[in-house]
Amino acid sequence: MFNRLFKISSYAAAWLVLIILVAIFITLYYYSKDAIHDFGFWHFLTDPTWEVGEDDEGGHFGGLIPILGTLASTTIAMVIAVPLAMGIALFLTEISPEKLKAPVGMAIELLAAIPSIIYGMWALFYLGPILQHLFGGQSNSLLTAGVVLAVMIIPFMSSITRDAMNTTPSVLKESAYAMGATRFEVVKDVIFPYAKKGIIGSVILSLGRALGETMAVAFVIGGVFRMPESLTQPTISIPVLLANNFGEAADLELSAMFYLALILFAISFITISAAKFIFLRNK
Repeated sequence: MFNRLFKISSYAAAWLVLIILVAIFITLYYYSKDAIHDFGFWHFLTDPTWEVGEDDEGGHFGGLIPILGTLASTTIAMVIAVPLAMGIALFLTEISPEKLKAPVGMAIELLAAIPSIIYGMWALFYLGPILQHLFGGQSNSLLTAGVVLAVMIIPFMSSITRDAMNTTPSVLKESAYAMGATRFEVVKDVIFPYAKKGIIGSVILSLGRALGETMAVAFVIGGVFRMPESLTQPTISIPVLLANNFGEAADLELSAMFYLALILFAISFITISAAKFIFLRNK
């Protein structure tokens, strides 16, 4: 009886996830139909204009700038975060003295638990001016948004990667060392292949968080509808646009925001699905 109940509960939980996913898609599509009808697909993706009309029903809206802002800030974050997170995980699993493993690991986990709004305030008052001093431009910029995103996801990525690397059996590493392998060769040929799925899973989960992060990015990206000519200029992303303007939007502008939310949903789904298919498929 309990086995049957457990099986039914497991099936129900699995189907519930799929139902919620489909329900989110249907809701976003339903409320974005007006914008899809008025602006189409390709035109909306390539139009940088976002102008609210004099009345509630007027206006002309395009999603190019927030879409590019989202993709660019996420790309900057991943380029910075991936090598640093891998290095932290390797240090904690293979290089660090035993006395340092516990405190450094605890510090990383505490960084992962800090609310995003705290990161945003820190980036606004400290990180942004530092980057402005080093690279010029403005303190609120695409570069600042990408760097603060990287700082946010590094603890998350490194913690999961460390746990994945710790699953490598000691006998495999000891055998490699006994055959004359260097530490680099052990990491490259033993640890990374064995922990590959966990490492790539951490990158994919961090990518999903970076794509949808709102509060920290809202503090420092600038929030302006402008195509940045360089990384040190302000722009806007989809989550920031939705957070800043959703409460005051109506009619066609509201539909355009739902359209952007649908596009962000599709970007996240396609990106994560493609990553899982490319990197986690059996070879």
